[in-house]
Amino acid sequence: MKVGTVKNTMTVLIFALTSLTLNGDSFAQTKPETPAAQATEEKPGMKSETAQATVLTGKVTSVDAKAGKLTVKLKDKEINLTTDSKSTKAALEKLKVGDTAKVFEKGGRVIAVSPVKAESKTTAAK
Repeated sequence: MKVGTVKNTMTVLIFALTSLTLNGDSFAQTKPETPAAQATEEKPGMKSETAQATVLTGKVTSVDAKAGKLTVKLKDKEINLTTDSKSTKAALEKLKVGDTAKVFEKGGRVIAVSPVKAESKTTAAK
């Protein structure tokens, strides 16, 4: 090989590497969207998966702790909820029909539940 040919080849290689380095974005593979970003996108007519739990307070009209089912009467409607969690089923065992309960639910599933204690007459009189 002649010196001129080697010099021209080196110049072409250096030019190519420099242009690839400066324009690397055009050859870079785009990263796929992360699952977290996909979950935060809310499509019309669909509930967001990252929605927060709703807190409901109402009268217990039906409770079946073993089956994990609870029905709560609010001011304007009655809501049927379910759970598979052992700890939540244990909390359901403490409720009875007629109790006022605070229920944390998400998508029709009970996350947590607790009875609301009735105010004593001395507290209400103050």
